[in-house]
Amino acid sequence: MSLLHVVGFGLKVGHLLWVPCCLIVSFIYLNWFNCNLGINHNHNCSNNNKWKMGFLGDYDGKVWLNNWWEKNLGNTCKQYYYKYKMLRRSWWRKLWHAYVVFWIVISSSRFLHMSSEATEKRKESLVSLCDERARMLQDQFNVSMNHIQAMSILISTFHHAMDPSAIDQKTFARYTERTAFERPLTSGVAYAVRVLHSEREQFEKQQGWTIKRMDTLEQNPVQEDDFALEALEPSPIQEEYAPVIFAQETIKHVISVDVLSGKEDQENVLRARESGKGVLTAPFRLLKTNRLGVILTFAVYKKELPSNATPDERIQATDGYLGGVFDIESLVEKLLQQLASKQSVIVNVYDTTNHTDPIAMYGSDVLGDEFYHVSTLNFGDPFRKHEMHCRFKQKPPWPWEAIHSSVGMLVIAVLIGYILYATVNRMFISEDNYNEQMELKKRAQAADVAKSQFLATVSHEIRTPMNGVLGMLNMLMDTDLDVTQQEYVRTAQGSGKALVSLINEVLDQAKIDSGKLELEAVVFDLRAILDDVLLLFSEKSQGKGVELAVYVSDEVPEQLIGDPGRFRQIITNLMGNSIKFTEKGHIFVTIHLVEEVVHSIEVEPQSTSKDTLSGYPVADIRRSWEGFKAFSQEGPLGSFSSPSSELVNLIVSVEDTGVGIPLEAQSRIFTPFMQVDPSISRKHGGTGIGLSISKCLVGRMNGEIGFVSIPNIGSTFTFTAVFTNGSPNSKEGRSQPINNQPHLASSEFHGTNALVIDPRPIRAKVSRYHLQRLDIRVELVSDLDQGLSLITNGNSPISIVFIEQEVWDRDSSISSHFVNNTRKVDPPKLFILVNSNSSFRASSVNSGDPFPVVITKPLKASMLAVTLQRAMGVGNRGNTRNVELPSLSLHHLLRGRRILVVDDNSVNRTVAAGALKKYGADVVCISSGKDAVAKLNPPHQFDACFMDIQMPEMDGFEATRRIRELEASMDGDGNNSKLHVPILAMTADVMQATNEECLKTGMDGYVSKPFEAEQLYREVSRFFPPS
Repeated sequence: MSLLHVVGFGLKVGHLLWVPCCLIVSFIYLNWFNCNLGINHNHNCSNNNKWKMGFLGDYDGKVWLNNWWEKNLGNTCKQYYYKYKMLRRSWWRKLWHAYVVFWIVISSSRFLHMSSEATEKRKESLVSLCDERARMLQDQFNVSMNHIQAMSILISTFHHAMDPSAIDQKTFARYTERTAFERPLTSGVAYAVRVLHSEREQFEKQQGWTIKRMDTLEQNPVQEDDFALEALEPSPIQEEYAPVIFAQETIKHVISVDVLSGKEDQENVLRARESGKGVLTAPFRLLKTNRLGVILTFAVYKKELPSNATPDERIQATDGYLGGVFDIESLVEKLLQQLASKQSVIVNVYDTTNHTDPIAMYGSDVLGDEFYHVSTLNFGDPFRKHEMHCRFKQKPPWPWEAIHSSVGMLVIAVLIGYILYATVNRMFISEDNYNEQMELKKRAQAADVAKSQFLATVSHEIRTPMNGVLGMLNMLMDTDLDVTQQEYVRTAQGSGKALVSLINEVLDQAKIDSGKLELEAVVFDLRAILDDVLLLFSEKSQGKGVELAVYVSDEVPEQLIGDPGRFRQIITNLMGNSIKFTEKGHIFVTIHLVEEVVHSIEVEPQSTSKDTLSGYPVADIRRSWEGFKAFSQEGPLGSFSSPSSELVNLIVSVEDTGVGIPLEAQSRIFTPFMQVDPSISRKHGGTGIGLSISKCLVGRMNGEIGFVSIPNIGSTFTFTAVFTNGSPNSKEGRSQPINNQPHLASSEFHGTNALVIDPRPIRAKVSRYHLQRLDIRVELVSDLDQGLSLITNGNSPISIVFIEQEVWDRDSSISSHFVNNTRKVDPPKLFILVNSNSSFRASSVNSGDPFPVVITKPLKASMLAVTLQRAMGVGNRGNTRNVELPSLSLHHLLRGRRILVVDDNSVNRTVAAGALKKYGADVVCISSGKDAVAKLNPPHQFDACFMDIQMPEMDGFEATRRIRELEASMDGDGNNSKLHVPILAMTADVMQATNEECLKTGMDGYVSKPFEAEQLYREVSRFFPPS
């Protein structure tokens, strides 16, 4: 049997060791083979060569080892693992139940222990209270007894020892009344003299009253109001008498009463004179008051007796008896009233001289706590025994402290145990769901990859043919077309651009949902972007007669670092909505610094319509930024207002006088794909995601967006955005190349003075903003008379006069007077600012003054520069970039430049070649990446290359990498800048990851399809010095 036990024990130990070994090996197995067996194919696994070779061999060797493991040991370890897991769960559940039972027992023990402690404390409290009351009653009784004994000596000295007596009833009553405070428990004191029968007649004659008997009162007790001393019978004949001759005022009714005629008093008097000590009577009803009381009696002797005197000697020496009356009920009640805890304790006082029949001296029959305490009272009479019984008036309360403590301990213990149990149980559940979660994770990752690939594919497959469509339409516009054909082409172009815009919005929303929307950080000119956006919407605003204007504060830096494309997208979305829903009035874009708006009243809008751009009322712009953190003390304003800060916090507002947004729809205005009304999309078009995309972009720029809208008045959208100062003197600006920096022809107008005549201050302020960008000094007046006065009498000569159409058309006679008088001096050039050419032509014919130059709004600095140059005959010596040029001059921009276009799509090659040839470039087209590597193998004659990314056989990334390797291998001095050819990607994939990959593989930039001729020129011209 011992051998079997040893074998069984060995098997158990082996089983316990085998299970953890299987677990450890399983974990090693999962981690080792996870990367190489296709469980999670990611970029790191596929490109990390160190996992492909090792002590286990290559990938095929690991596959063989994996199959062998699954076949021989994998299933066995899994079985042991699952058995061990089920065993753990079973034992853990049992342990939880045992834990709960254990703490129930502990909490019950705790409850019983604390309950018993509470009971003991209650008993101790009752003992303390009862002993305190007994001690106080006993001490005060002893004080009264000592004083009565002292009075017996006083009577012996001043009454019996003196002749005549120094004490009478009046003196005795006055003395006892004044010294009553020394006897707090007595209700009265009386003195009875000893009278023999032979002395009775003389005594009665001397006192003037007859000795009365007491037993009559004992047999027939009377109430206080019914008591009459004359009604008492004379005391019967007996050997001696003890009539009361002196009494305190409170008990003077006992004067003449023979105390020896009463049974209780007689026994008390006889014991007192025989013992020489104070003795007490049994409780009895007092005369007149009929209250329960006792009498303390002291014998008064003729002379001082020795302590060992015999009873006969004491009897013979007795002169009288001094007694103190104690009203037990009232005295004990007074004592208890002095204690604060009187109401909580019931007190009973008993005379227990007869143990079988104790006499209740004080107390009630009220039931209280079943537990009581007995305190012994010693009143100085060894014959009489007294006790005080105490109990609490209320029943013992529930042991709440014990209940709370035990229940709280149980609850805490159970909660802690349950937390531990739930944690472990959750671990079991997590362990059970681990494989399922991993599978779901793989599916989600695969779905995310598929979604990204789908977006890239959709973008590429749609943008590629759209590039051909729009490119061919642009090329078609350069041919000879009649008016009808040109209108058809413009309609097709508008439809194509609308489709591209829709695709862009849907892709942006998808990028936002997937969290892959990223921003660039390049130097850009904010004012140039606004000029481009104005150009985009100028035709629509002129067609509607809506005034379109932009104002940028002088405090805003010339150059900023951020994402100009996304900033343009936000402005375009907001202005596009304003253009859709505004039929009259104006659309006004303003840009300030946040600290400007907070600290300056000048930029705050006024509530009157006179101070608006067009004279129409607008919504209060201040309500659009309510709640912005940038305007609160907790916001980032402090960090941006510092002079040393490189951050620029802008606030941009787009104000319109359109139809406004209904109140019920304002809460969902930023919800994707939500329209204010279904009819809106049918009437104005749009997907309803422009504002939601704008809100996301603003958030990525560390800003906020808000709006205020009043139906039939208009809407104002305001957002903030944080950029970095890109000025050349700033730290960030010196380290960043300038992206598409415009060159305005401002040097030609330096020192030029201009006059703007406009009755509306805000509109005049906008005109001054654009003119000051050309380095022109501007004066503002509100009417023609003021303008004429300034021209004729001013200190500085006025070279240019800009007159608002509203002023020019107001009165033709005043306009003619103004023109005629300006001819008398050096006549300035006159320009009329109008919203549409058609409306002004009619008015100008009527006025008969066709000579002023008409400038159609919206104003742009580049357009003003060209107009002023033509009108004033000033040559443009600046860069022609970003300025409207005659078509013939475009052929000189890229003349002599040899550019290679690589694209597998023949339509895209044709479009790109046509666009570049328009600028005078020599273009060579090829269709594959391999041909591109061969063409750009140094040395070559190409100045730049546009390369498609997705091509068969060899894509654009691989081709670019090989070209860069060839350049590096051909350069001997280590500096391949001489051999470096600019390669620009032509991609229909607008994902940020693709753009980053372009730069990472060695490309110098990228152009998104569909592209326009100007876009190709702008990108490639960055690498060529200006001619």
